[in-house]
This record gives sequence, structure tokens and C-alpha cells, in this order.
Amino acid sequence: MNANDPTFPEAANGADAAAAADPIPSASPAPAAPAADLEARHAELSDAYLRAKAEAENTRRRAEEEMGKARKFAVEGFAESLLPVKDSLEAAIAIPAATPEQLLEGVHATLRQLTSALEKNKVVEVNPPAGAKFDPHQHQAISVVPAAQEPNTVVAVLQKGYLIADRVLRPALVTVSAPD
Repeated sequence: MNANDPTFPEAANGADAAAAADPIPSASPAPAAPAADLEARHAELSDAYLRAKAEAENTRRRAEEEMGKARKFAVEGFAESLLPVKDSLEAAIAIPAATPEQLLEGVHATLRQLTSALEKNKVVEVNPPAGAKFDPHQHQAISVVPAAQEPNTVVAVLQKGYLIADRVLRPALVTVSAPD
């Protein structure tokens, strides 16, 4: 032990000894001030939390309302695009003395309108050519027949299929070539 060492008891004078004996400084603010600050901060955070919670609830409610409207009126655009097709069919029925050629021309025009309405609403035809590879995701095999083409390929389409936005609405009904 060194006499010049400030931790040495005899080396410390009276003031230094009092400071060394009291490890907590007495220059801290009054205890009431931090409590008031904490209460104010708590009130501020509580208010912010309640506002955020209300905003989240309002957003959820608005989203549910929009989804309900979307479900309710989902077919509105599709139905609107089909109305000209209905009008054309009604006009064809209204002509009592139409010739077969006029009726055939009207049917072709109505088919074009229907095809346009389907395409506008993303309904796409599935009509694989003969020799195309059989796709079980888009085709339904009705029968397997012996054919002079590669096995497991489409021989004939019995009924066209349809996709809506890349989802199968109805698979194409096909006959498939038999394995060798």
C-alpha cells in the first residue's frame, strides 16, 4: 500500500473521505420530475396506440366492404359483354321470314360477338391440334386409340376446353394415341 494512493484511508482528507464513502452522487433530480415525464410519455404512447388500433380497424373494415362489393359485382363486366350477344339472338328470332343464309350469317356474327366477349374476359379456348402432347392439366382423355403417331398424343378433339386466367374452366375432351 502506498500513502499517495487515494484509496489508502489515511491519505484521504475529510472531504475526500466523505465522497469516497458515498458511492451515489447527490446531484440527481427530484424524484417527482421523472415520474411526471414518464406519465406524460405513457399518455402519449397510449394515445398513439389507440389511434393506430382505430386506423387498423378502419382499414380492415374498408377492405371487407371492398371485397364484398367485388364479390357481389364480379360478374358485372362479363354480363355486360354478353348483352350484345343476347340482343343479336333476340333480333334473329324477331325476323320470321329469314332465309337459311341470313340465319347462318347471323349465327356467325353472334358467334364472333360471343368469342370477343369471352376473350375480353380472359376466357381462352383449349383446342390442341392432332399430334400435340397430352396434358392432363388441360385435357381429359375420353379414350385411347391405336394411331400412327407418337404415343400419348392427341388424336382428335371431341369438345374444346376453356381456361379463365390460366385456370381450367373446362378441360378439352380428347382421344389419345395408345402406347406401342
